[in-house]
Amino acid sequence: MPDLHSVRRIRAPLAWTTAALVGGMLLHVDRVPLWVTAAALVCVAWRLAAEVRAIRLPGRYAKIGVAMMLIAAVVMQFHTLNGLSAGTALLVVMGAIKLLETFTRRDRYVVIGSTTFLLLAACLDRQGLTRAPFYLLEAWICCTALAMVAQEGASLTSRAAGVLAARSLALAAPLAVLMFLFFPRMVGAFWTLPQADSAVTGLSDSMSPGGISELSESDEPAFRVRFEGEPPPPEERYWRGPVLHEFDGYTWKRGNGYYRQPVLQHEGVAYRYRVTMEPTSQRWWFALDTVTEYPMRRAVLMFDHQLIANEPTSRPTTFAAVSYTRNSTAGPPSTLARRIDTKLPPDRNQRAARLAREMRAGVADDTEFVRAVLAMFRRGGFAYTLTPPKLDLDSVDDFVFNTKRGFCGHYASAFVTMMRAAGVPSRVVTGYQGGEWNPVREYFLVRQSDAHAWAEVWIDGKGWTRVDPTAVVAPDRLRRGVYDLMPDAMTTAQRFMRDSPWLADVRMRWDAVNDWWNERFVRFDLSTQMDLLTWLGFDARDWQPLGWLFAAALVGWLMFVAWHVGKALRATPMDRLARAYTRLCAKLAKAGAPREPHQGPLAYAEAVATRRPDLAGAARALLRRYADLRYGRDAGGPRSPEIARFERDVARLRAPRAIEPHLRAQRAT
Repeated sequence: MPDLHSVRRIRAPLAWTTAALVGGMLLHVDRVPLWVTAAALVCVAWRLAAEVRAIRLPGRYAKIGVAMMLIAAVVMQFHTLNGLSAGTALLVVMGAIKLLETFTRRDRYVVIGSTTFLLLAACLDRQGLTRAPFYLLEAWICCTALAMVAQEGASLTSRAAGVLAARSLALAAPLAVLMFLFFPRMVGAFWTLPQADSAVTGLSDSMSPGGISELSESDEPAFRVRFEGEPPPPEERYWRGPVLHEFDGYTWKRGNGYYRQPVLQHEGVAYRYRVTMEPTSQRWWFALDTVTEYPMRRAVLMFDHQLIANEPTSRPTTFAAVSYTRNSTAGPPSTLARRIDTKLPPDRNQRAARLAREMRAGVADDTEFVRAVLAMFRRGGFAYTLTPPKLDLDSVDDFVFNTKRGFCGHYASAFVTMMRAAGVPSRVVTGYQGGEWNPVREYFLVRQSDAHAWAEVWIDGKGWTRVDPTAVVAPDRLRRGVYDLMPDAMTTAQRFMRDSPWLADVRMRWDAVNDWWNERFVRFDLSTQMDLLTWLGFDARDWQPLGWLFAAALVGWLMFVAWHVGKALRATPMDRLARAYTRLCAKLAKAGAPREPHQGPLAYAEAVATRRPDLAGAARALLRRYADLRYGRDAGGPRSPEIARFERDVARLRAPRAIEPHLRAQRAT
């Protein structure tokens, strides 16, 4: 029966392999369904319990059945095995099942290999600064597990394996940095994957009552904006997103209509700025109303002035734009535009439509009608709240005549419905309003809680004109954030963070650090690499300098690794005892009894006794004393006097050369 130390040494590779797998699973615990993580952890617990003989492992056919059931469950959950989320979930369950049959070194290699793919999937999924330490820790655990499995059965301890893994990662770090900086990059997000199958907080292309109010609960960043020069005043910081044209009586949608936009006359100041968006997995970009210049190769400006990107925003994205917040149009709208933006379902919200027609009949023009509806919101007992009551199917009727309490989406929906009922072209615009100034890196931070909805109506002689009915009910909403306007809507933790000046400062500094991380690392693309070459003094239009830089950096790194390995392999200096032992072996070798490489001191003593019986006594005594000094119970302690005596006795040893057989025969004659 093996002793406890041997059992622990045998189980260490499995323990590290399991730790690597569990670490890879935890990196995706908030991405994969809960049942996937639970099933994988059950398999892990089953394997560990079987290792200590607390339970039996399932048989071959049982494991096949469990694997088929879990694969079928993944297919039913995602309806596919393609994509980052579905593939990750499948890899988690298959890695856990493989652990149930991990007995040999090859099996452990397979589990560690699947774990490294889980780590890669996590890196492709999210590259936030807060996750980087966890990725590094998981990489170290995987390398440690590899070292333990590779040296299985040897005397490598877990601590030594961890040190070896850390040293290996440290040696690989310079090459990783060099490849990051100088390896030629392709155009586009080569190292990210689209995530259309994952939900991301943000605006959608539809709006139902209460939909935007749900975003007010999120304090996550939506995008950051840097202006060249003075920024626009708070009441003009409207960041345009999806424009909604179709209404079924309850939900607004973008629709499929299209009409020619009249030529705009830009007025006022042109604002130049750069927007850095967080990933949304959507194709719309948010720009200051109304954008005139933008990266045309990457996005398209729609007929309703909405920016649509060519690809979904699956990673932090930066673009430059120019906008005018004041515009006008002299001509009338087209017949198609009037038909699309005055359309309402005929059998819905009849009371609000009837009221709108009565109010329009009592005023001179559309401008007066807009003022009349806004006056109704101002004086009619309406209230602004983040927790509005639920509305009936005829949502506008219920809001205008019953609840009278709502968020920006309620007011925008009711206002546009009444405008259309009176024949005034109008549409709902969703996006964000405002932004919080960050003095650390000098940008505006727009959060999900700044999500907003407003209206646009057609006024003859002016064109599409922004009207924000929420500003009538809650005027401070344009200059103050939602939380500043309604502090009771915040949680206790949010209120504590905002009321404490030093915590607010820490919060801003942390956001600035995240912005720096995204700018310098996550968004390091081809254009940034070309800018780096220009800064280093190379022609960014020529790929040859980049190739030479990368080749030189690679050669330098290889030379450094070779020097480090050579230094590690270099023989360590011998101590006094080893030098004395070497001199003893050299004397005995000259005497005709050389030591074989495989012989230890005691075996060598017997070999000397066989070859030179005349030296047997002295050689045995010295070699046994050496074995005691080097390997005895007190070896390694302060034994300088004994070593000194051993050195003197080796020096006094007289070992004459052996007489050759033919010379011995001549002397005998």
